[in-house]
Amino acid sequence: MRLLKGLLLVAGLSMASSAALAQAMTADDLKWVNQCISDNRGEPGGTPAIVRAYCVCMNEKMDSNETRSITQWEKANPAARRACERQAGWK
Repeated sequence: MRLLKGLLLVAGLSMASSAALAQAMTADDLKWVNQCISDNRGEPGGTPAIVRAYCVCMNEKMDSNETRSITQWEKANPAARRACERQAGWK
């Protein structure tokens, strides 16, 4: 029963933080972050929360005038990728 309560609490906090994040992001940012999440789905060690945190971090590091996707941009910016992996708790 405690496990169920804990899981429900984590799910509730995750949804609340996602709603707050969506309000702070522009529609364009949200589009890029969602594409990044889709691109990284299924990567080893990439839980949904970690992937979301990674993609938001990468989006924040990118210039607002960037035309490449996060996935394209991360390949040209390995230092930013590594920093966001650490920040998100990935790998």
